[in-house]
Amino acid sequence: MSVIDFFSSPIGLGHVTRDIAIEKNLQNTNTNFVTGSGAAKILKNLDLQVQDVYNPPSFIVENGTLKSPAKWLWNYYQYYKDCKNISQKILQEENPNLVISDEDFASLAVAQEMKIPTVLITDILETHFTKGLASVIEKKMNKSMKDMIKKSDVVILPEAGDDNENIKRVGPIVRQTEYSREQLREKFGFEKKSIVISIGGTDAGIFLIEKAINAISKINQDIEVVLVTGPSVSKKFDNIKNLGFVDNLHELIYAADVLISLAGKSTIDEARAYGTPAIFIPIKGHFEQEDNAKDEGFVFEDINRLEEWILEKLEQKRNQTNTDGAQIAADIIQKILK
Repeated sequence: MSVIDFFSSPIGLGHVTRDIAIEKNLQNTNTNFVTGSGAAKILKNLDLQVQDVYNPPSFIVENGTLKSPAKWLWNYYQYYKDCKNISQKILQEENPNLVISDEDFASLAVAQEMKIPTVLITDILETHFTKGLASVIEKKMNKSMKDMIKKSDVVILPEAGDDNENIKRVGPIVRQTEYSREQLREKFGFEKKSIVISIGGTDAGIFLIEKAINAISKINQDIEVVLVTGPSVSKKFDNIKNLGFVDNLHELIYAADVLISLAGKSTIDEARAYGTPAIFIPIKGHFEQEDNAKDEGFVFEDINRLEEWILEKLEQKRNQTNTDGAQIAADIIQKILK
């Protein structure tokens, strides 16, 4: 049986949710996840093998806008160095047959130095967080990232498109459910029109919760609001169903009539896969979320027209899209192990 060390970035929850989808399709492997924060909590809840050892830096967000990106980049660099030390110790002890990194570039660098086969899963091939002097540092980091991408045995992108050298585009990678939508609505007690608000694994989306609740309160319809705040928010909101932290957001998305969320790639993919009409508001200044939202027809300023968007999405027909990205990714990984 092959041993895989699966390093999953704990910055947000989108990395680990798609990694879970891939792991479910692997055969004859012993997979050890390495991550931290809410990502580790999800894995523990699912009884998957995990080392909870990473402590990622938080984004500084005020009124929906990313603040001090240069400071965050510096904190990320310190975090990266810590992760290199942690991953080196783990890899020396376990000597796996393969290292899979979902945007955990520290473990990727160490594995490549140790000549262990590597698979990188990523949404991005370079970053654009900073401007001015700090962008010089970011450019150097991007160069290192590109070098690691070239050295990887395979780079898996969860998007549609053509392959290019070692880059494989497999389509969206999403978790599956064994329940029908009707069964899920009964399971969650959804009897009215249901709007799920989700902000992922950090507290950066509190601004979206407040704006969304305010917009829904102005709509003269019998609507049930379901809030998924994730592991980093303890604040409770009145007159709505607070679910806090969950490990099955994909099922709630499927059961919902409308989703309101930050613009994380994995959440967008799950909404598309399950055909749930959705509104995606990016953190302003977060290039990746802004690009994701733009692809779905949204910009940060839509935060001020949520009422209009909600009314439109409540009338929108569902359009479920089948995807086998998780199985394709698993098949690619299995070939490397042979």
